[in-house]
Amino acid sequence: MERQLDGLSKRLGRSRSDIARDALRRQLALLQFEEARRTILPFAEARGYLTDEDVFRAVS
Repeated sequence: MERQLDGLSKRLGRSRSDIARDALRRQLALLQFEEARRTILPFAEARGYLTDEDVFRAVS
């Protein structure tokens, strides 16, 4: 990973810290989304929302 990070840093002209910080920020957001989804899933299923398509139909 260190070599990948070094190469990406050079290609993008960004610091390793900046790239790592951005990657961590994205991963934390993804984990928070997954946690929220798990929390609300039982409530959604109880109301008949079983798939993403069910949700999209309801909000469009």
